[in-house]
Amino acid sequence: MVEAVKEKQTEVLISEFERLLNQSFDYNFKVADVVKGTIIKVDKGGIFVDIGSKTEAFLPLKELSNVPFSSPEDIVSVGDEKEFYIVKEENEEGQIMVSLRRVHYAKNWDKLNEFRQNEETITAKVISLVKGGVIVEVQELRGFIPASQLRTGTPHEGLVNQELQVKILESDAKKNKLILSERLALAEERKRIAGSIVANLEVDQIVEGEVVRIADFGAFIDIMGIDGLLPISEISWQRIKHPSDILSFGQKVQVKILNIDTDLNRISLSLKRMEENPWVSVESEFQEGQIIKGIVNKITTFGAFVNIYPGVEALLPVAEMSDSHINPFEVLSVGQEIEVLIKRFSPQERRIGLSLKDVQKAQQ
Repeated sequence: MVEAVKEKQTEVLISEFERLLNQSFDYNFKVADVVKGTIIKVDKGGIFVDIGSKTEAFLPLKELSNVPFSSPEDIVSVGDEKEFYIVKEENEEGQIMVSLRRVHYAKNWDKLNEFRQNEETITAKVISLVKGGVIVEVQELRGFIPASQLRTGTPHEGLVNQELQVKILESDAKKNKLILSERLALAEERKRIAGSIVANLEVDQIVEGEVVRIADFGAFIDIMGIDGLLPISEISWQRIKHPSDILSFGQKVQVKILNIDTDLNRISLSLKRMEENPWVSVESEFQEGQIIKGIVNKITTFGAFVNIYPGVEALLPVAEMSDSHINPFEVLSVGQEIEVLIKRFSPQERRIGLSLKDVQKAQQ
């Protein structure tokens, strides 16, 4: 009975000793942490480091240095105190894997986290284009800018090797994940300078800018540091399918200011109004009853649009194509040159009606 009590007391003492021993270690090591440690053993298979954990941490030779070496002793010696990067948390034996070469890498992550917390704008260099965005280098680390966060909205070859001002959206050293935004940085800068720039602009003023983004609905032009909108309807007097038919990234253009919103600091631009309005020019070129030639630009179920003058389209209704019922898609084709009669001429209203069937009648 006495022996059993002594054994029980011994078990309790051992258990309490193990608990106190575990508490003596600062045992909260996580991947990507940087901790201080001392080299306690160096051999050809790897290096053992005391970092205050239950067992010695293991430093593989491949994690020793970015510089080539012939022997581990060329880099470290027993007793050296250094900072180490946690590569893997403890395994089944309670051992942690550390790295010496990744310490600089980890400190750069710490800098990025500090930049993100302070909402600082930093510089990133575009390395390559990938699906959905671009890869950049920042603080010797690789990051990703999604296409939606690029000023251009679309990655293009002209961005490679360019330095962009960006904000950090997400930084996670453990997942090696760094997401950045150029648009956020530009929005902040634009907010800072927009008021003073807009205050010095006037409607009808002609300014020079650079095409920085092309979308289906138009293009954005950099005017002295802020982006003005050039709608697709204001790019050309002629019908175009997409802004890229006329414009390209980085192109310098002279545009006219159509509207200024001082409350929102936004400006609307026009490229086509840098040229004479063709609807004014056409007044002296044509008249009702005149037979002219034109090019079919578009065909619909109700008729066709015919280009009769640069920048001027006239409507050829399906009823004016033939005296009999026809399918306009079977009679005409886009790009076809046809001879038509001007049946209605109202250039002031930007309306010109044509007739195909009346051509022969007029010539008789």
